[in-house]
Amino acid sequence: MSAVTWTLQSKNGEARSGWLDTPHGRIPTPAFMPVGTRAAVKAIDSHDLSGVGAEIVLANTYHLMLRPGSSRIAALGGLHQFMAWDGPILTDSGGFQIFSLDPVIEESGARFRSVYDGSSVELTPEEAVRIQEELAPDIAMALDVCVGLPAPADLVEAELERTLRWAERCLRAHTKSDQALFGIVQGGVDPDLRAKSAAQTAALGFPGFGIGGLSVGEGRDERHLALEASFAELPEGKPRYVMGLGDTDGLLEAIARGADMFDCVLPTRLARHGKVLTRGGDFSLRNAESDSDDRPIDDDCVCHTCRTHSRGYLRHLVRVKELSAHRLLTIHNLRYTLDLVGAARKAIESETFPDFVGGVAATRAKGSP
Repeated sequence: MSAVTWTLQSKNGEARSGWLDTPHGRIPTPAFMPVGTRAAVKAIDSHDLSGVGAEIVLANTYHLMLRPGSSRIAALGGLHQFMAWDGPILTDSGGFQIFSLDPVIEESGARFRSVYDGSSVELTPEEAVRIQEELAPDIAMALDVCVGLPAPADLVEAELERTLRWAERCLRAHTKSDQALFGIVQGGVDPDLRAKSAAQTAALGFPGFGIGGLSVGEGRDERHLALEASFAELPEGKPRYVMGLGDTDGLLEAIARGADMFDCVLPTRLARHGKVLTRGGDFSLRNAESDSDDRPIDDDCVCHTCRTHSRGYLRHLVRVKELSAHRLLTIHNLRYTLDLVGAARKAIESETFPDFVGGVAATRAKGSP
């Protein structure tokens, strides 16, 4: 039996809620994972993560293999002890980060330059697994090949096939019984290639599946078709993780099609640029209209930031480049995103999910945050 299992709780159309059981606890799905690329979510700590309601976080194999190194993290007790987080952790294999570095992709693995010192680095499927076993997250991801879109169909199919061969190598290399290894579906935006990749990845017997290679330049309709084609070929009783998706519309559209897990840097990145997410629409605190506004960011939000500070004060922090602005806005944006997927779960369970989605869209369309 896998170290991580997913149990379906309820469905409303294709949208579904469930429970993901891991060695470090049970997670309700749909679930959003804050991104702690270098074993830290930018601007906040594990206490803040608990405060916003995070139940699982993501860290990145590529960055941690370079700094400080997986062996050092292992010597310090593994990722959970290293970052003082006792909840579940998932590590991305680094395929997406490698894609952004203009790598040389060969059958043996990927060669690229370190973003830290420019040194030459090679990452093979076997090494990606070994590193993640040292990091010791609950869920590790197989190494895949991510292709930027648009791309020629023959290239997309060739790298899909390579990803499948690498997936088999990852499975053979994986030995850690208290860790689950998820496979990754590729195939660009071609529904037939997505279906092929999903069916063949599912046949390998992974306990869960990432949907990779999206949010890299495709349109929304293309993404929808790719997700639908992938989900149609994946087992009903295993989790589906859409990688790199975190905007309000994108999350709800993917949940409506049967997605269970997400990660994205969007909420935290926007926070560092002074932009906040709200039920009434997103806005920037860099705009002058917040100068004398004594309201919280969102009247309905119960995060520390909204319970403590006004828009006027937060705009002041942003304008003077006070570092605490990054923390406070990150806390709010993560709480907003986690509350959104939590509300989606409740709507699925009460069989009101389509009405919920319509209500979110109508409230945000009013444009008066």
